[in-house]
Amino acid sequence: MRDMRKKLKVGVVQLEPALFDAAGSLERLLRFADEAALGGAELVVFPELAIPGYPYGLSFGFTVGRRDESRRPDWARYAANSITVPGPETGALCKKAAERHIWLSAGISERDAVTGTLYNSNLIITPEGRLHSCHRKLKPTGAERVVWGDADRAYFPVAETPWGNMGALICWESYMPLARAALYQKGVTLYISPNTNDNPEWQDTARHIALEGRCYFINCDMIITRAGYPADLRSRDEVERLPELVCRGGSCVIGPDGHYVAGPLWDREGIVYAELDMDAVAASRMEFDPCGHYSRPDVLRLVIDDR
Repeated sequence: MRDMRKKLKVGVVQLEPALFDAAGSLERLLRFADEAALGGAELVVFPELAIPGYPYGLSFGFTVGRRDESRRPDWARYAANSITVPGPETGALCKKAAERHIWLSAGISERDAVTGTLYNSNLIITPEGRLHSCHRKLKPTGAERVVWGDADRAYFPVAETPWGNMGALICWESYMPLARAALYQKGVTLYISPNTNDNPEWQDTARHIALEGRCYFINCDMIITRAGYPADLRSRDEVERLPELVCRGGSCVIGPDGHYVAGPLWDREGIVYAELDMDAVAASRMEFDPCGHYSRPDVLRLVIDDR
């Protein structure tokens, strides 16, 4: 492990995206980035699909073996508000990162500029305003597979930061043991998890991964309200069946000892600030280092096709 800067202040932004609205979502990200930077954050993290939101509860007319053609315009609308990488939205985020001199992580619905396929992706942007990486979710979860495709590139990008290596897995990617191991093998000290998991079991998962990886687990969730869905969707019947508060959040930061450093934050927008002691990472690996002295590469090996 190379030398690291001793302290990091992170701002974990729990926001409500502007659903089906790329421009409106981007405006919220830029506003919260300013607020977090003014609050002293050197790393600002946004949730999964912060642009243009997570269309929770919508089927887009897909059922096994058939489609409801009347719902197809909703999917087209979501696709049109998904963004290309690079593009004007990523340009605006890069400009903001450089202006505030912050590392920035943001979940997006990415639209492939060639094929038009959508991907559930996460951006990492440097304080110089450079787009470091765009990680596509390896396997969309459940019915997400009718909206987003499987990753075909950038499987496990890791950024070298002053506080050690930083990587991200999106939502249930973190339930994939070998995907977690791929990040551990790359020596992550900062494990970013943009997600839409507001259940208590996920808090247990977050604590376990921090302890297993001997790293800081940055858990960034979102707020979704029924009132936030566009009133003119073709699928309003599906929206009306949702609870008033669809996703409660639960954003938090867990230390390498498996204990909360900050949060969780429930039921409202806000920024979870955490002061991270990076010496705690090295100290926690005294008796357990998952890909170091506690590994057995002569018996167990992970081979990564990381194109």
